[in-house]
Amino acid sequence: MRYERTDLMIGTVQEGLQALVEGLHGDPFSILGRHQYGDLTVVRALLPGAASVDVVEADTGRVLTRLETIHEGGLFAGAIGSTTNYLFRINWPDAVQETEDPYFFGLLLGELDLHLISQGTHYDLGRTLGAIPMEIDGIQGVRFCLWAPNARRVSVVGDFNSWDGRRHPMRLRPSAGVWELFIPRLTHGERYKFELIDANGNLMPQKADPVARASEAAPSTASIVAPSKPFRWSDEDWMRAHRAERALEGAISVYEVHLGSWLRIAEEANRSLDWVEFSQRLVPYVQDLGFTHIELLPIMEHPFGGSWGYQPLGLFAPTGRYGLPDDFAYFVDRCHAAGIGVILDWVPAHFPTDVWGLARFDGTALYEHEDPREGFHKDWNTLIYNLGRNEVKGFLIASALEWLEHYHVDGLRVDAVASMLYRDYSRNEGEWIPNAYGGRENLEAVEFFKHLNSIIHHRCPHAFTAAEESTAWPGVTTRPEDGGLGFDFKWNMGWMHDTLHYMQEDPVHRKYHHAAMTFGMIYAYSEHFMLPLSHDEVVHGKGSLFAKMPGDHWQRLANLRAYYGFMWGHPGKKLIFMGCELAQESEWDHDGSVHWDLLDSPAHAGIQRLIRDLNRLYAQEPALQFSDLHAAGFEWAVADDAENSVYGMLRSSPDRSSLMLIMSNLTPVPRYGYRVGVPTEGRWQAVLNTDAAIYGGANLGQTEVWAERQPSNGKEYSVLLTLPPLATVFLRHKE
Repeated sequence: MRYERTDLMIGTVQEGLQALVEGLHGDPFSILGRHQYGDLTVVRALLPGAASVDVVEADTGRVLTRLETIHEGGLFAGAIGSTTNYLFRINWPDAVQETEDPYFFGLLLGELDLHLISQGTHYDLGRTLGAIPMEIDGIQGVRFCLWAPNARRVSVVGDFNSWDGRRHPMRLRPSAGVWELFIPRLTHGERYKFELIDANGNLMPQKADPVARASEAAPSTASIVAPSKPFRWSDEDWMRAHRAERALEGAISVYEVHLGSWLRIAEEANRSLDWVEFSQRLVPYVQDLGFTHIELLPIMEHPFGGSWGYQPLGLFAPTGRYGLPDDFAYFVDRCHAAGIGVILDWVPAHFPTDVWGLARFDGTALYEHEDPREGFHKDWNTLIYNLGRNEVKGFLIASALEWLEHYHVDGLRVDAVASMLYRDYSRNEGEWIPNAYGGRENLEAVEFFKHLNSIIHHRCPHAFTAAEESTAWPGVTTRPEDGGLGFDFKWNMGWMHDTLHYMQEDPVHRKYHHAAMTFGMIYAYSEHFMLPLSHDEVVHGKGSLFAKMPGDHWQRLANLRAYYGFMWGHPGKKLIFMGCELAQESEWDHDGSVHWDLLDSPAHAGIQRLIRDLNRLYAQEPALQFSDLHAAGFEWAVADDAENSVYGMLRSSPDRSSLMLIMSNLTPVPRYGYRVGVPTEGRWQAVLNTDAAIYGGANLGQTEVWAERQPSNGKEYSVLLTLPPLATVFLRHKE
């Protein structure tokens, strides 16, 4: 049929065409793509910079028509048959491109998806929003979806369109504020961002995808289309056998790692390892030392390496510093094959202000609070998530599930929980807004944690959560249905600070601080505790654990050995930071490496061997596991001998078939003929002595003792011990 040039602009107005070519139109599908006007079928395409555009028949490649230029800004239009499947053959100045029309496709997300996103209950956002390679109507491509309800226009930009925001504007789904577009013939590996125009018509800096599943390695900032093909896991037995409730009762000993500084290759520009290399070197190392878990400082994509990952912007993407997302999955798979669980530090408390990140994402305070009294951390120069917004809560919960479900991670250690629970956290009077009842508690954060932990325990029975909570907030590890926050563990920051303060004292003065080592047992069963000697204690001028110990080199090592023995003998799950297992002498440097050369020294190698043996003893002895969480399995054998700085702990299994006596002498004076009451007669065998020569000690102490019927410490039976100086001894009862 015959048509006029004006027919090609039917259904449009000049202002709309001008807005489209200027990249300001909020509804590109109303103009672009195929449109039917009575008997006339018009196809329009916006391709700035194209020399010409032919419409070709999809099945045969036959040219149907050449589109006319209807606006010098790159808008083309032409008429075709109404039922014809077509492609564009685009003649660029230096190439010819054939592709389907992105504006041919209908709605991409279902109404249920949109409803759940708005409710904050869409827990698979990593496979709904962001960039998802898929096939639609037999055509391969990538579906892009973005939540940005207050933007006037959103476009996908990338290498595939020369980062030109006019080329691929998206469709808005108003009910949820989600923008969507399917771009044919793209595949995984493509770099992309989103270009937004705010409600006032201002062009914003290009934004990385908040739900990107892969990102460029810093300092580059683009998102990368990740594959949709699932990783081929080989850990079915592990996932089936490991359930969080069983893990809580057993031995948990955690090796905390900052991947970038665990081991660097000096010969290759001092680079850090990649995920495959960590699988080959870190995993067998941790397995050999007997740790049950590796905990990784945040590996979510983060712009500034000096934040150690604690200022992340890619909560769904493993950092590109160590390889591809599938490489990370391979690392987890190899950990499980070696019998090691994986814990990730996860940061829902705040995010950095980088303009290409979440800050004022669509021109408004979308993820953060508008009021800086609620939305800005002065200490860290970061923004605080608005947990009163459904979509933000849903975003964070979906991030947690991404790691636990799609990467088979075994646990999340949630950072900075205290900063989320208190509205006045690190704020002076007048710098914070009370809750609805006038209090300082952040009620939205409380509900968020309850919801988060409930969902995790329902959907991920293999996984547990641990809170870094530094205050006395009640019920951190109480079930949400019983009024608690629902975490499985709480880091015992009080125990860490008290005991480290004690160990830093000269042994002459320790008797004046005796209660610092026993105080933790007053509240030990108020929560499920993990005892952490974390990265925070060996950085920023605090010195290494070795450096905190008093005395000469030998005494420092002896103090540290005794302290580790006390820690492994004390109720609570265990965690130490990398380098602590070999008594690194200097504090941690995130740009450096663990000082592996120390293992050339038998004394430092002895510390490493001690950690290995402590872990194995912990894993073998039910008595050392049961009383981690149950008061019935613990009692002090000696708690009040301040004058001699001696402590004794009795630990037992539920049926008392496993009985352990742990004695610590924290002075450099040996104690001979030291009588201690025990609950039963028989032989007590020394199964670990931190003063043993194999650990670098002086080898003082007994191999076994026999209990005699002589009352002591309120017990009918007692043993006479030789307590080595600056040492902890573990004695197991033998029938």
